[in-house]
Amino acid sequence: MKIVFMGSPEFSVPVLNELIAAGHEIACVYCQPPRPAGRGKKDRPTPVQARAEELGLLVRHPLNFKDPADVADFATLDADVAVVVAYGLLLPQALLDAPKRGCLNIHASLLPRWRGAAPIHRAILEGDDETGVCIMQMEAGLDTGPVLLRLETDIDSADTTATLHDRLSEIGAAAIVDALFALDTLTPEPQPEDGVTYAKKIDKAEAKIDWSQSAQIVDRQIRGLSPFPGAWATYNGERIKFHMSKLSPLSGQAGEVVGDFTIACGEGAVEILTAQRTGKRAMPVAEILKGLDLPKGSKFE
Repeated sequence: MKIVFMGSPEFSVPVLNELIAAGHEIACVYCQPPRPAGRGKKDRPTPVQARAEELGLLVRHPLNFKDPADVADFATLDADVAVVVAYGLLLPQALLDAPKRGCLNIHASLLPRWRGAAPIHRAILEGDDETGVCIMQMEAGLDTGPVLLRLETDIDSADTTATLHDRLSEIGAAAIVDALFALDTLTPEPQPEDGVTYAKKIDKAEAKIDWSQSAQIVDRQIRGLSPFPGAWATYNGERIKFHMSKLSPLSGQAGEVVGDFTIACGEGAVEILTAQRTGKRAMPVAEILKGLDLPKGSKFE
């Protein structure tokens, strides 16, 4: 098929690769514009733009589609279908109607659960047992369109947003190839009204750990916010981020160190497996403990 691809972050790159590997023609790639990043604050292209340019594909990155010329340019591509995955802009109806077969979205949840911006984070934070990918026929509402194909995957107790992100990206890439191959035979299923939840964007204010919460909640917070923004607490005035943890059978006062980097919560405790000191990279706790005095009975705030 002749496809317009619309995506921006790393999550979208495997999808672009798989579409090309499957023999589809990419008429154009749309992504978010380059933005200042890094210490030098130089404009940095999105991962999708970088990959598209490596492949020699036409790239466009309008700020929005309020300019009629941008809408007209999209229509002149005469695409069979648009594939949209984590693009970052809402599409006006004129764009949704332009491709012959409409616009298909790859959404990283089992719709109607976790419509919106941060479905992977929210699934872990809320303790969901499973999630997945839906191939959805796009319409004007936020992730409200009928579902053509859905694939499930379990959420393991060792999953972080990073590991689940990578797994769902690969699942989504395979799913869209399958969906395009079988597009004439798939039946769009309207989403039920029952079970709708919204995955609001992650706020950095959610990252501060409250040790009075149960160990289950703290563990999900650590894994659900890893690697970004990173759940954190302070120790002797230093902010330390936690990137991986597991539940511990130990107990104590909330915030108390009760073992080798094991911290008591309001109920139970969490054992920290990977952490990051201020100004340092994330590393296993065995390496961190070589330079951090963490005696039993000391406290995290």
